Amino acid sequence: METKDYLQSYYQNYDEQNRLTSRHGAVEYLTTMRYIQKYLHPDARILEIGAATGRYSHALAQQGYRVDAVELLKHNIEQFKQNTLPDEPVTITQGNATDLTAFASDTYDITLLLGPMYHLFAEEDKKQALSEAIRVTKRGGVIFAAYCMADAAVLQYGFVRGEIHNIIKQCMLDPETFDTFSNPWDIFELHRTEEIEALRKNFDVTPLHLVAADGYANHMRGTLAQMDESTYELYLKYHFATCERSDLLGYSNHTLDIFAKK
Repeated sequence: METKDYLQSYYQNYDEQNRLTSRHGAVEYLTTMRYIQKYLHPDARILEIGAATGRYSHALAQQGYRVDAVELLKHNIEQFKQNTLPDEPVTITQGNATDLTAFASDTYDITLLLGPMYHLFAEEDKKQALSEAIRVTKRGGVIFAAYCMADAAVLQYGFVRGEIHNIIKQCMLDPETFDTFSNPWDIFELHRTEEIEALRKNFDVTPLHLVAADGYANHMRGTLAQMDESTYELYLKYHFATCERSDLLGYSNHTLDIFAKK
């Protein structure tokens, strides 16, 4: 099976559309939107690469921004189209993050790469996806690249869910260094902050923010679900105040690397 086949099988059986609507999922969504809003201007053009069912694309288009979206999987594209409102200024194209030849260089003010880096396993593919995202972005435009984090997965899936011995047996984790190893059939590629920074340094860009998109939220799902509204709002305030602290980045399940094209 090819990577696309593994992804197709996974997302056909996963509720991606509602992933960001839970209390813990909303932390990631609200954080990402908060940073996108920092760099928007009234005439901004936006490209979302790996748009899935369009949670971000639709939200931004409904604010009046012109959004073009690219998605690999037909299943997600069908849901994306079903979620499109009449006269919404959004397009959807089937395509691959590593090949955006259908899109002209220096076109977009904001380029979102919020999913593809989760599912790219070869170093050259990761670099190619970043290269293409940067190419289609205007000079001075801003790119948002999201990653899944290794240590959060080791703690949550390995220790909390009791899978630690299984993932060691499957050679997904070095029991001495606790480095992680993924293949396409594992669906998700995991990173550490130093790996994200090393990837970015291959390109002539200006780093802006490295953000713990959901912080500790995934580790305290039950707690967040049971919080009263005022306490949850206070938690969000805490998260927004601390989500760029380097000592907290590794515990976030999702990290957002934000940088500008020179």
